[in-house]
Amino acid sequence: MKHFLRLGTFLLLALTFLFLLASCADGPAGSGEDGEDEVIIGILAPLSGPAARFGTAVRDGVMLYIDGFNAQGGLQIRPIIFDEEGDVGQAVIGYHSLVDQGITALIGSVTSQPTMAVVPEAHADGMPMITATSTHFNVTVNAANGEVWNNVFRSCFIDPFQGVKMAEFAHEILGAQTAAVLYSNDIDYSIGLMESFIQRAGELGMQIVATEVFAQDAVDYVGQLTNIAAANPDVLFVPAYVEHVALIGPQSEQVGLDAIIIGADGWDGVLDIMAEGQRATLEGSFHMTGFTVEDETPMVQDFISRFTETVGNPPDMFSAQAYDAAMILIAAIERALADGHAPNTDAFKASVIAHMAATNMTAVTGHITFDHLNNPQKTAVIIQFINGEPRLWGTF
Repeated sequence: MKHFLRLGTFLLLALTFLFLLASCADGPAGSGEDGEDEVIIGILAPLSGPAARFGTAVRDGVMLYIDGFNAQGGLQIRPIIFDEEGDVGQAVIGYHSLVDQGITALIGSVTSQPTMAVVPEAHADGMPMITATSTHFNVTVNAANGEVWNNVFRSCFIDPFQGVKMAEFAHEILGAQTAAVLYSNDIDYSIGLMESFIQRAGELGMQIVATEVFAQDAVDYVGQLTNIAAANPDVLFVPAYVEHVALIGPQSEQVGLDAIIIGADGWDGVLDIMAEGQRATLEGSFHMTGFTVEDETPMVQDFISRFTETVGNPPDMFSAQAYDAAMILIAAIERALADGHAPNTDAFKASVIAHMAATNMTAVTGHITFDHLNNPQKTAVIIQFINGEPRLWGTF
């Protein structure tokens, strides 16, 4: 009798162990509701505050890719979004909040200063991280020692690349011999572009005849533009965001500036926030960007169609680069899972980082590989404003 009781007890314990094992296998950590693999990623973006326009565009691009990917079945990506309000402190708080919620990779942030505040925290955690729009050189390189943050990547051009390209464009294509620069010393993006433009312009033999500064929250640029107009440059380089450019255009006409105005990817979408009568003040201007809706390749046109149908308006460069960032990250996640690593482990994160570094894919903003600084290698797009519309000038 005791023998049968011991046997029954053993069988009951064994069945209980098997039940608990099965429960763990089907639970929320690494599996979805139907038992498919699930990976949690964080999205850090300013959805309120002065940079909300950029943050919303990034979120929409990322979510379009994730929703399309999840609809295929199999691996499911569960995004958790945190609004960092364009604030450095909130970005760091947001990162730790996302980590506490179990993320195993991060997309974000959107502007350079909040992103650079998060990077050391993410590096210490070995967290795979990609930003779609943070262009400052030190997003991927430690300013203190020059070492590469090996876990951080981006799908956008960097500031030095853009500054160099636009100096070369001004000299080689526009024939400029003299240039002026109007930039903000409150914005890392603007400073980085200014520095690289001036350095490359000097190497090309262009003379910088005026350098003027504006505050981040400036609305009146007449004084600076008056000084620039007096110097009579061939081109005026304005490394700024849309809210600045939308005011600089009309005020440059007000002071009688006779120069071709050029810029970088922060201009993307500026005509959308200008009154129709003001758009002519930027007529003939050029700026560099990473995407155009005029790209006729099937992949790009499919992206544009789905984005427009889902969001209600055509995508801009920020949405396109965000879509690509999600594509790059999720492809690396798939490969890390194929390597046999469980999500949210150190080995999994290291594998994702290694596969991101080895990226070699065609995305909606072009064919993307990464250099030794984890910056994308791809062709730049030049946009010219013609008849109040952004038109593709070509690649450069």
